Amino acid sequence: MKFFLVTTDHFSDRLWFKDDEDFKTAMNYVAVVYAITGARVLSFILMSNHVHFLLYCFRPDAKLFIDTFKKLYGAYFSRRYGISDYFRRVNVDIREISDEDEGVERAIAYVQMNCVAANICPSPFFYKWGTGDCFFNDNLASGSPIRNLSRRAQIKMTRSKVKLPDSFSYSEEGYILPSSYISTEQVEAIYRTPKRYNYFLNSSSKAKKVLEKDALPSFTDQSIHASALDLCKSLFRSGSWDMLRTEQKAEMLKQLRYRFSADIPQLCRVLGLTYEEAANLLDY
Repeated sequence: MKFFLVTTDHFSDRLWFKDDEDFKTAMNYVAVVYAITGARVLSFILMSNHVHFLLYCFRPDAKLFIDTFKKLYGAYFSRRYGISDYFRRVNVDIREISDEDEGVERAIAYVQMNCVAANICPSPFFYKWGTGDCFFNDNLASGSPIRNLSRRAQIKMTRSKVKLPDSFSYSEEGYILPSSYISTEQVEAIYRTPKRYNYFLNSSSKAKKVLEKDALPSFTDQSIHASALDLCKSLFRSGSWDMLRTEQKAEMLKQLRYRFSADIPQLCRVLGLTYEEAANLLDY
């Protein structure tokens, strides 16, 4: 078996996850795909417009893992938003990571630090949509055993008929805790000490982005997306962005940029615009 870093396309004009319900569904599908494929998950993170997984398995299993995840989440996304054939076309990079020269240590840190590089939180420990708090943590949330749920309740929560191990636990918010299936012991053995783990986090390429002058906005895409819907109603008495006239869209974009200090790439992701479309509206 080998280590594989699995990364999807970073969409510039759309979101994978528009709210917490989307995130929770995806978190549950990670657990479901783990149960289906048996691929060992060392680290993962769900970001607004892409995902990362660090897996320990054979290459065909790594491909099966991400293909199955895309299929499950794509079907859910299609049902909820009426957009079909969305995730099937998402490009995926599956890159073998050498277990020499600290390659695995750097890969895990890279995954963990995505949320910090996006200026969402000061440490991966505070980001719940992934394995942020899974390592060297004496206060891991224990959750509730999934065996306490009826079969019907399990299916409703996970949106899947795949039977998960009774040892799995779920959070109060309704998703399977990554600590139920993440190879925590293997990851901690790789790093050996918390101090060494923190060193790789703080020296990763993602950590360095925090120091860059043009750091990404601190408001999450989901916060701005929700506010955009509220602004449509309060400013223009409209139910959606698509129903606005051009001058209204221009005003809306300027309001969001001013209120949230959002840059154009973030506005494009949230509103489904190309960079050129957003720039033209801001100049309107």
